[in-house]
Amino acid sequence: MTTPFNPEQLADDKLLALLAEDVFDGLVPEVAAEVRIALSRGLPAEMILNQGLVPGMDRVSAAFSAQQIFVPEMAAAARAMRAGLDLLHPSAAPDVSRGRAVVGSVRGDLHDLGKSLVAMALAGQGFAVTDLGVNVRPEAFVAAVAEQRPQVLCLSAHLTTTMPFVKDVIAALETAGLRQGLLILVGGAPLNDGFARQFGADAYTADAAGAAALARAWVEQQAGRQPS
Repeated sequence: MTTPFNPEQLADDKLLALLAEDVFDGLVPEVAAEVRIALSRGLPAEMILNQGLVPGMDRVSAAFSAQQIFVPEMAAAARAMRAGLDLLHPSAAPDVSRGRAVVGSVRGDLHDLGKSLVAMALAGQGFAVTDLGVNVRPEAFVAAVAEQRPQVLCLSAHLTTTMPFVKDVIAALETAGLRQGLLILVGGAPLNDGFARQFGADAYTADAAGAAALARAWVEQQAGRQPS
């Protein structure tokens, strides 16, 4: 009689490797179970994200670009990824040691996953993150920045038809007098650093880890400029 496979018996690195594999395969119950096991062991949410969930989705993106998988497989992987993220959110409560960040997908854009990964990565770096969701109008970004007074704003646009709205958000912030002292990062498939500068953003980031690293470095640099 074959002994049932038990992921609880795996070492931490093997568990995270299995998590990445199951994200790639779109196995929602398995991903949820493995994230719960990792959390029960006290593994940091940032580690589970960066060494388990994100590598799985990186494999999905590479396979999709190479036409080795197609939309149904990608959608299944995204559902598995979301199941893991939903469990990580309570464990990624920030200590607000870095400051505040606001994230959201611009008007007309319904892509949620990339923006959610950025929010998780920022939380893992100690930011208090306000996630405005998808299809966010410029005035909603302005209202959030006015209320939260964040150090960092991350704008997501994954379509050529929605990326011009990045410029609209930044223009609205300038009109409201909220642009100065705010690091604006943009991301999404059709964007690049050239578009970021053209639209008035500070930088383009290709992934969540890069966005979090830039945000952390910028906040630390600003703190160093403050009088002692």
